[in-house]
Amino acid sequence: MPHSPTPRDRGNLPVLSAPPLIRLDAYVAEDGSTVVNGHLLEMGGTRPANEAILDAIAMFARTLGAPVAATVIDRPAQQVARLRVYPDGSSRTIAEEEDLPPGRERTAAEEEAFPPLARVERIIQHTQREELHAAFVLASALREHLSLRRGAEDELSLEARAIEAYIAYLRGDYMISTVLALTVARIRCRTDLNRAAPEVARATAAWQRLWDEGQVATRGQELLRMWERLAEEGLLHDPSHRAMAQAVRTRLERGGRPVEGPVPATAGALPAAPAAAAPEDRPLKPTRRGLRRFTRRAGRSAG
Repeated sequence: MPHSPTPRDRGNLPVLSAPPLIRLDAYVAEDGSTVVNGHLLEMGGTRPANEAILDAIAMFARTLGAPVAATVIDRPAQQVARLRVYPDGSSRTIAEEEDLPPGRERTAAEEEAFPPLARVERIIQHTQREELHAAFVLASALREHLSLRRGAEDELSLEARAIEAYIAYLRGDYMISTVLALTVARIRCRTDLNRAAPEVARATAAWQRLWDEGQVATRGQELLRMWERLAEEGLLHDPSHRAMAQAVRTRLERGGRPVEGPVPATAGALPAAPAAAAPEDRPLKPTRRGLRRFTRRAGRSAG
């Protein structure tokens, strides 16, 4: 007899009180863009992000005939919400201690169901079509959830952050790109110095595009310390890296004026986006019971 992953009662129906084994994921960006399981939702008009998320997850629950667990990273609310969504469209938020702990086995099962590499391929496809807003939101969602599951220093989390930084650069969001790339470089310098130089170079390329004097000075000093440490360890083998290190030093000595250099054709062809808040690694608040945005009574589903 084949094993069923969903606990069942004597009537061979799903046990509604059983904790789901696979947790879906959702993400609400600062601008309200919404992602569920690596897919950007088309909400249309003024449809609220929380309703779009609940409808999408309820669809999974109806298909399975059982409750579905979900973790929602809500950036505007600065909160992680853990949900239980039922086939009738109702939902409730649960405290962290009520949910099954991630653990290696559960993390592996979730990522087998919704592979990170498939999400990366989708991000690349959007980028190739120059759908950079969609690509950036999907990359942010992937990085946030991988960091939550695996930790910010995990290899997949770092790769997702590097992709996010690159897309921000293509969009002309140089402040955001610098912050993201600097975080990758900072972690590499702490955990694997031999692989740090390319990451410091990527952060430098974005930093060279900054105009805000305060950010140029602050971020530039950190970059210079990274380059100096790499030089001390004898890890500046690439002549282009030595040139970038000197460019940072020269610009800081000149008081922050931009250092001229080549611009990638894909980046130069795009208009600069308006300045946005840099996504520093701000700790998210823990789940609260009864978070109203994601609590819904039966029958409220649009489906």
